[in-house]
Amino acid sequence: MSAEVAVAAEESAPPSGRRPFWRLLLFLTIPIVVLDQVTKLLVSSRMDLYGNITLIRHYLDLTFTRNPGAAFSMFATMPPWMRIGLLVTFIAIAIIVLIVLLAQCERIDLTSIAFALILAGAAGNLIDRLTRGFQVIDFIRAHYYDLNWPVFNVADSAISIGVALIVIGTLFGSSHEKPRQG
Repeated sequence: MSAEVAVAAEESAPPSGRRPFWRLLLFLTIPIVVLDQVTKLLVSSRMDLYGNITLIRHYLDLTFTRNPGAAFSMFATMPPWMRIGLLVTFIAIAIIVLIVLLAQCERIDLTSIAFALILAGAAGNLIDRLTRGFQVIDFIRAHYYDLNWPVFNVADSAISIGVALIVIGTLFGSSHEKPRQG
């Protein structure tokens, strides 16, 4: 009976080890931000604006563009002062919320990985907005002949993958996993 009590006490006790925050930040978020910024620097320094390099004919190109709006050029037609204020505010709030959520994670799981990916993407695109005239460099063009997906970048990919992981976790996650009560 005492062994069962010890196991129950161990399971209900708060984790004694390090939270995964720093591991996720150091091994996932920061490397993705670095990869995002390095690829944007390479594209912007070696290609002309709207220049195109075919990688897989009729499917995948590198096309250097600048996006003043949000995802899929949302808000691109708003007055610049309004667009910039709105986007920088939303992104900064999202980053703060993601850091808080990631810091509260007690283990590395699908959700914490998703938060780390979305944080990386938000940070990468915020860096662009603050250092490149409030525009984001996009360069990955996926298409099927003339049917085009909007041009995107590594940060956008990280955000999309993170959101997909959250959806997958919500739809197919284990029902015995409960969010941490705070």
